[in-house]
Amino acid sequence: MHSLHQWQRYLRRLTQAACFSVLAVLSANVNVAYADSVSIGSTTAARQKVSGDLLRAIDLPVAQKLNWVKDDDGRRLVKALIVAESSDVELDGLRRAVLDAGGSVYYRYVSVAALSVMLPASRVVDIARRGDVISISANRLTTKTDSFLQTITGAGVASRSRNPGLKGSGIGIAVLDSGVMAKHLSFADASTNGVSRVRKSVDFTLVSDAVLAKVKDWRGGIDASEDLLEDASRRAAFEKKIDADANTFPDGYGHGTFVAAIAAGSAVSTSVEDTSGVASGADILSVRVLDSDGLGQISDVLAGIDWVIANRVKYNIRVINLSVASDSEESYRTDPLCRAARSAVAAGIVVVVAAGNYGKAPNGLERYGSITSPANEPSVITVGAANAHVTALRTDDTVNFFSSRGPTRGAYLDSTGVRQRDNLLKPDLVAPGNQIVSAMATDNSSGSISGIANSNPGLMRGNGHKTALVGDSLMSLSGTSVAAPVVAGTVALMLEANPSLTPPLVKAILQYTAQALDNANLLQQGAGLLNAKGAVDLASALRKDIAPRFAASPLATGASLLPAGGALPAAQTVVNGQTINWGKVVYAGGTHILSGDELFRKFQGFHQHQILWVKNRVTRMSAVLDDESGLLIGFRESAGSSQSLVSPGVVSLTAALGSSMHLTKTGAFSPTTVVLIRLSNGSGRILGSGVVLSEGVVLSEGVVLSEGVVLSEGVVLSEGVVLSEGVVLSEGVVLSESGQLLVGAVNQATVYGEP
Repeated sequence: MHSLHQWQRYLRRLTQAACFSVLAVLSANVNVAYADSVSIGSTTAARQKVSGDLLRAIDLPVAQKLNWVKDDDGRRLVKALIVAESSDVELDGLRRAVLDAGGSVYYRYVSVAALSVMLPASRVVDIARRGDVISISANRLTTKTDSFLQTITGAGVASRSRNPGLKGSGIGIAVLDSGVMAKHLSFADASTNGVSRVRKSVDFTLVSDAVLAKVKDWRGGIDASEDLLEDASRRAAFEKKIDADANTFPDGYGHGTFVAAIAAGSAVSTSVEDTSGVASGADILSVRVLDSDGLGQISDVLAGIDWVIANRVKYNIRVINLSVASDSEESYRTDPLCRAARSAVAAGIVVVVAAGNYGKAPNGLERYGSITSPANEPSVITVGAANAHVTALRTDDTVNFFSSRGPTRGAYLDSTGVRQRDNLLKPDLVAPGNQIVSAMATDNSSGSISGIANSNPGLMRGNGHKTALVGDSLMSLSGTSVAAPVVAGTVALMLEANPSLTPPLVKAILQYTAQALDNANLLQQGAGLLNAKGAVDLASALRKDIAPRFAASPLATGASLLPAGGALPAAQTVVNGQTINWGKVVYAGGTHILSGDELFRKFQGFHQHQILWVKNRVTRMSAVLDDESGLLIGFRESAGSSQSLVSPGVVSLTAALGSSMHLTKTGAFSPTTVVLIRLSNGSGRILGSGVVLSEGVVLSEGVVLSEGVVLSEGVVLSEGVVLSEGVVLSEGVVLSESGQLLVGAVNQATVYGEP
């Protein structure tokens, strides 16, 4: 006997199917298929939807020692993530197909139309044949990849000039990592008698696949995702299960506490220098997705992003920091982490991601094409690491050699079945990420110290040398995972100064105000070194009703971004007595380099956070709400309509850069300072009519890297990201470049942290 609720859901799906039959036709130019169960035909085509590591696990005669593969009684079983595109938001048909194949469904996500499943390896390709399946990926392991900071970035100056007392107060930063030690004094709230600014802690390592299914792990025939989002009592039980507020030592590994304190820590009593983070008044939301050994699964990160999106209003979560990622050969179009991050951006959350620590190849040479997932997602802010050389001067700063270089090298199949590389410009900018001192997690009840410090005692600083039974222990780390929260904290300052900024506008401001470092190119440093004060100044100058306008009628491209009588600040910043000229370079459309004050005098179409413009492809992300409860139950990506993306008067520098060649330092390999010289010489092209999307066609130009480009000094753009063994740097600084997590002997994950 069907309940009324079940019949209502059934009727709703029939309506959705009718509505989206038209959308399927309109979406042809973005490779979106809505045929829920139509076979795509050949086995070859189906296998092309399956990630390379998963195919190898299926084909090998003996199971690899991986956390997501198991041979059981003559059958090989795998744990995977199925990314789908369907008119059926709840993916009922796909879930039934998984059960019919002898598998189980552990989780259905909101941030990405995807399922976490267990399947017999022999049935993976059968599932891939379905028309609603975009890709199937292995559920790989993930792991972790001043105030000196306030001085060198200009964050301290920013809080004292145009915006007195600016500390990111009231802005929530979600840290998806190994947990956060809420009792560390770095997070004490001076305005509330020392109450921790870690407002909430949740732990997704507590909800393993077996716990979700309430059965023995690896058993088929279970759909644990059913009604989890709509059943209030079951959701409440789930929330109680992941509640980590009562944990006495919620960060046994120590990476998350360190990262959170860089973004939003305050100074503690110590014998070393002031270690305040960038936004010392911001709130922290601890979303634990890594265990005490620094290990987790992609499925945990996806569930964590889901939680952040669901709770963004309750805790005013405006920023996500992801210093956690996985290696991936997939395009941003299909990669589960990328799609989830894209949904978070569409929900109005600024997502900051570490670029990776793979700029140095095992042979010691520089390696391009080493950006990992989800740093390869166009909508996020991808941050590389700079070396300040232990001085407050910015003139001697350089890009760390370990910091991952662009372009992005994920690949997808085009409509003719040909494999195409994304080749997008990344990173977006760099920030201090070398020998940074921040909070060390300890367990005040047992005297234990976190895993990183325990394994590497030379990293401990200040009171860390004396005793673990205090809340002011410190340690020093390097890496892009250190640089990312510097930017996340800066974003909190910007949003306190102007809460109406959209995520793409935040990214554009950060790039435009960045300082171009000498002798570093567009694929090494992006737009340049973070200039926190300049970013806050520009953010403050813009009108304060930008994002709220989208609730009614969005601002039209070309509408004024300045309040009545307002003006843009001078394009330079004074930090520590040094005058820093803004680079005035912005990446747009994945391969386009734009400039000019018109980018901020007037609203640009690509400033909309629901719009994603990449090359000649524009899509729109829209939220899907439950008809009865009004709760968010998913996101849908569809073809963008004809619209203006860039207003007239904006300067395009793309064509002036020429073809991309490493030897001649042209195109994407152009030093950023050279790009600025060309800009000052008038080499850019002023767009007389702007950029208009019409029938899926945008600019034909763009920074394009040809397939198989061989760079000088023997560096070749690799077919995906190759991860190297961990490297210990001098002076006791441990830098993790570990892709081989020794659960057996496998290359499963990448971590942007130390060690």
